[in-house]
Amino acid sequence: VQLQASGGGAVQPGGSLRLSCVASGRTITTYTMGWFRQAPGKEREFVAAIRWETGKTYNKYYADSVRGRSTISRDNDKNTVWLQMNSLRPEDTAVYYCVARPGRPILSAMKQPETYNDWGQGTLVTISS
Repeated sequence: VQLQASGGGAVQPGGSLRLSCVASGRTITTYTMGWFRQAPGKEREFVAAIRWETGKTYNKYYADSVRGRSTISRDNDKNTVWLQMNSLRPEDTAVYYCVARPGRPILSAMKQPETYNDWGQGTLVTISS
């Protein structure tokens, strides 16, 4: 699938952003979708994923660094995934990438970038006062 991410921007610490990812080319119903980020000078890291389980059942997974502050969601009819981020911190500054892969990756692979076949172009999030 092709992925188009948007919603990044510059906000002050404590603020919120909602990132969107629109998929095209295939319906994402049986895809696991997620978000990674890469800060300047750092490696790409897992942020969140919503894994297809079976039928229309999905489970959500978060990095420790964003758990409790972020929510990943999806609407298959719109072929769209969102990442709602609250209580943003300067260390959340990064380029955020939407990712996708068909099926249900094993848990140990969920946080590995190589697990995901498709990547969006990235959207920049800057948290600064």
